[in-house]
Amino acid sequence: MRYPKLREVKEALVSLFTKPYTSSFPKGDFKPYPGYRGKPVVDEDNCVGCETCANVCPPNAITFTDDPATGMRTITRDYGRCIFCGKCEEHCITGKGVKLSDEIYDLACFDRNEVVETQQRELLICENCGAIITTKQHLEFIHNKLGAKAFASVLNLNMLNERLQLAKAEDVTISIQDGLKRKNTFNILCPNCNRQLQVENLS
Repeated sequence: MRYPKLREVKEALVSLFTKPYTSSFPKGDFKPYPGYRGKPVVDEDNCVGCETCANVCPPNAITFTDDPATGMRTITRDYGRCIFCGKCEEHCITGKGVKLSDEIYDLACFDRNEVVETQQRELLICENCGAIITTKQHLEFIHNKLGAKAFASVLNLNMLNERLQLAKAEDVTISIQDGLKRKNTFNILCPNCNRQLQVENLS
């Protein structure tokens, strides 16, 4: 019985004269350890609004809402539901669109709406059926990723022309009035409508 008592006294003395492992947050400076998973921070210049992060988010903290009437996609990030797993950063197609930061404790609040953030991205909509293809930023990223191979797609050519303004929109875009025909090749079409156009051109 004597040895356990001595061991407990030793542990008490060591604990008494050593610094605590816990921090005094929010008093003083707090520096998380390397690799700490905090609030995911979005980089507006590198986020293309491709929906990948929403598809891999376990608690569904990231949601997308598309409005064809305004041609905008709204991305909502609810950090009150976020579990800071890092899947959004891991699966980001650009590798720079979202990064986990050191911030987490400062997210505490009384109103959960205060930790909800939104972004908006311009949509690319099919001119024939009105289907949503993707965002313009997403297609531009794909074009830059593919390089010269991207010119094999008419959709990429149209997006490049719009960005560089090589020709006026009225000179290359023909309104679809009599169904999909060869002259509609340079319209913005979704994959289904583009397939239908190519089949009709071959027949």
